[in-house]
Amino acid sequence: MSLLHRMSTIRLVVAGARQASTIARRPLPLSLQPSTSNVLSLRCASSSSSGHNEPFVPAPHPKKGGDLYDDHHDDHHGDPGPPSTMDDAPIPFQKYETVHKELNSKFNAMLVGSLAALLGAILLAFATDSFDIDAWRPPKSYRERKVVKSEKPPPSSSESSESESKDSKDSGKAIPIVTGSVKEAKPAAKAAPAKEKQAAAPVRAAIPSVKLPEHVPYLLIGAGTASFAAFRAIRARDADAKVLVIGDEPEYPYMRPPLSKELWFSDDRSVSKTLRFKQWNGKERGIYFENEEFYVSAEKLNELEHGGVAVARGRRVVKLDAVNHTAYLDDGQKVKYDKCLLATGGTPKNLTEIEAAGEEVRKRVTLYRRVEDFQKLDDIARKVKSIAIVGGGFLGSELACALGRRGRDSGLEVTQVFPESGNMGKVLPQYLSNWTTEKVRREGVKVVPKSVLTATSFEKGQVILHLNTGEKVATDHVIVAVGIEPNIELAKQSGLEIDQQHGGFRVDAELRARTDVWVAGDCCSFYDIKLGRRRVEHHDHAAVSGRLAGENMTGAGKPYHHQSMFWSDLGPDVGYEAIGIVDASLPTVGVFAKATAQETPKATAGEGLRSDTEAAAKPQPTKSQPTKAEPTKPLSASSLQAPKAGEDYGKGVVFYLKGKQIVGIVLWNVFNRMPVARKILAEGNEYDDFGEVAKLFNLHGAPHEAAGEESSFSLVPAVNSRRDNSFYCIASYRIVVVVAVVARLLPEEGCRQSFAS
Repeated sequence: MSLLHRMSTIRLVVAGARQASTIARRPLPLSLQPSTSNVLSLRCASSSSSGHNEPFVPAPHPKKGGDLYDDHHDDHHGDPGPPSTMDDAPIPFQKYETVHKELNSKFNAMLVGSLAALLGAILLAFATDSFDIDAWRPPKSYRERKVVKSEKPPPSSSESSESESKDSKDSGKAIPIVTGSVKEAKPAAKAAPAKEKQAAAPVRAAIPSVKLPEHVPYLLIGAGTASFAAFRAIRARDADAKVLVIGDEPEYPYMRPPLSKELWFSDDRSVSKTLRFKQWNGKERGIYFENEEFYVSAEKLNELEHGGVAVARGRRVVKLDAVNHTAYLDDGQKVKYDKCLLATGGTPKNLTEIEAAGEEVRKRVTLYRRVEDFQKLDDIARKVKSIAIVGGGFLGSELACALGRRGRDSGLEVTQVFPESGNMGKVLPQYLSNWTTEKVRREGVKVVPKSVLTATSFEKGQVILHLNTGEKVATDHVIVAVGIEPNIELAKQSGLEIDQQHGGFRVDAELRARTDVWVAGDCCSFYDIKLGRRRVEHHDHAAVSGRLAGENMTGAGKPYHHQSMFWSDLGPDVGYEAIGIVDASLPTVGVFAKATAQETPKATAGEGLRSDTEAAAKPQPTKSQPTKAEPTKPLSASSLQAPKAGEDYGKGVVFYLKGKQIVGIVLWNVFNRMPVARKILAEGNEYDDFGEVAKLFNLHGAPHEAAGEESSFSLVPAVNSRRDNSFYCIASYRIVVVVAVVARLLPEEGCRQSFAS
C-alpha cells in the first residue's frame, strides 16, 4: 500500500470520526414530525411534550466555497457547550461525498508539500555531506575519500626497485632484500646476456629509505597480525587517525598460518611468487591482509586530512624513550608519538649443536617463520633429495606432513626427529599422539621419536645429525622448528619490564606496559584471570590482543579476558582446535565418535582463518541424537575405558582436567564449536559426567549443523555511528510530517492537542 493511499484512508476515518463526535455531543433524541404547513419541521422531544408546535425555518444555504456547516450556526453558538434544544443543531448543506471531493485536492496538496519538504531536506543533507556516506561501509582504501583525490598509491616493488636503481649511487641508504613476491624487473636494452638469464630468478628488490614523519599520533612497532588488528581497531574508533607501522620485514602485514599449511598443498609451481593459495574449502586468497593500495605513503601521512595507515618496511626501532615519547630507528631517524604499540613478535629458536657447527652446516639450515623462509624452502625442496626436520610440535609436524606428501611425487625423503614419544607429545594425550605419529608416517615421513640431537657435522656434501641413540641422519637440508623467543631487545634498551618466567613484555590488564605504551601479540606477558599470567604464541591471541590494544589506545580502557584458541592441520584431512591449558601432563577424558568424509578441516566456515570462523558459529544448544556410539552410562572415573591400540579416532573432544574442573579442550576434527568450548571454560564448573558435556558438541549430529554464516577477517572496522543518527533523523522527520497532516484534519483544538501529544 502506498503512502498516499494510506494518508487518504486516514483522512476518511478522521472525517467520519469528526461527524460522529459532533452528533454525540447532542444527546437528545430527534423526532421528525409532519407539520400543518408545507415546511419540514425539526423538533426535539422535550419541546413537543411541552405543547409548542412552532415550525422550523431552515437556514439559508451557505455560499459556494463555505464550510461544511453554515456561518449562522457558528455565530449563534459562541459557547462551545452543548445546545439546550435540537432547534440549534447544525444542518448539513451537502452530502459527505461532495464535501470530500471538494476538500480532497486541498489535503493532497498539503501531503505533497510535506513530502517535497522532506525530499528537499534529504537532498540538502546529502549535498552538505551531513550523513558522511563514506562511513556507511568500510572503504576498500582510505585513500578513496573525496578529499584525497590527488594522493597516488605507493609504487609497487618493481617500480621502487627501478627508481632506486637510479638513485642508489647517491643515496647509499637503500637496504637490499631478497623477495620472490615482486614482479620481475625488465632487463635493460644493453644488459649483458648473463644478466638477462638472472632475471628469471627472484629479483633482489631494494626498499628505498623513506623520510618518516617527525611526529605521528599512533606508532605501531612491528608489522604482523597484532599490528594489523590494532590499526583496524584504531581506524574504526577514530576514522581520521594517522597510523605509522614500522616493520623489519620487506612485506606488508600478512598471515603466518598458511606458510606451514595451505601454501604447501598448492598445485601452482609459482606459489612462492604469487603467494596465493586455495583454502581447504576450495576458495582462493592471498596471504596479505590488505592490498598494497590500502596503505598510504609515509612521507605524506600527516598531509592527509582523513589520515590513513602507512607502513615503513625494512626498518627497525632500536630504542624507545617512553618518557619523551620518541622512537629511534636503525637508520638514524627518530619519530615522536602520542600512543605507541609494541608488537615485535618473536624469533625462531636455534639449537646450540647447530650454532656451534661450521659455516657449511649453518648455510644448510632454515629457521622457519617468515615469507622469505617459505620461498627459500620451497625452492630447496624442489632441488634436494632429502630434508630433515628437528622438532615434533605444531610447526614441525605440519611441515613434515606437507613435505612428505610432496615427496610422494618428487621422491623427496623427509625425516622428522624429536625427543617426545610421539608427534605433538607435549599437547596431546599419549594415545592421540601415537595416532598422530602413525598419520605422519602414512604421509611418507620417517619419524624418529625419543631422539635428541647431540652434534652436527658436514660430510660428503651432506649434514650429519648425531642423535643420543647413536643413530646418524644424513640429509641435504635441515629445518629447525623448536619454538620462538619473544623479541625483547627493545625492552632491554628502553628500560621496560620483562617477565623473567614467561618471557616478553610484562603488561597490566589493559595490555599497557608504560604510560601511552601498549603491548600485543607473541611478545606480551599478560595476566589471565582464569589461568594466571601467561604468554601465548598463536594467531588468535595476536588478533584479539592487537584489537584490544588498538581500542585502548583510543581511550576504551577495556581489560583483556579473552581465552585464545589455536589450531593445527596435518594436511586437509586431519585437524584440531584447542583452547585453554592444553598440557599432556594433565589428566584427560576423551569422547570420540566415527567421522564421515566431510568432517575434515575442509568443513571450516568462512573465507578467513580458523580463528575468524568462531564469530560465525553460535553456541546454540543441540539435541543429541542417540546412536550406538553414544555413551549410555555416565563417564565417571569408574566407567572410563583405556584406549586400545589400533583404534580410529575419527572425531571427538578431549577435556583437560584439574580435579573435576575443565581447564582445556581439544576439538579433534570437530569444527565451528569453539564458542561452546569457550563458554565451558568461562563458567568454570565442576562436572561428574563428561559424556553429558560432550553432547554439547553434537558429535553424533550433522557435520555442519552448528556452522554459521560465512564471514571475512573479524578485524573489520565498525561503521560510523552517524549512519544510525541519520536513519533516526529521517524517521523522526517523517513521523512529525505525518502527525502534522493528521492533526490538520481534526477541527477541534482539543482533539489536535491530544493527538499531537
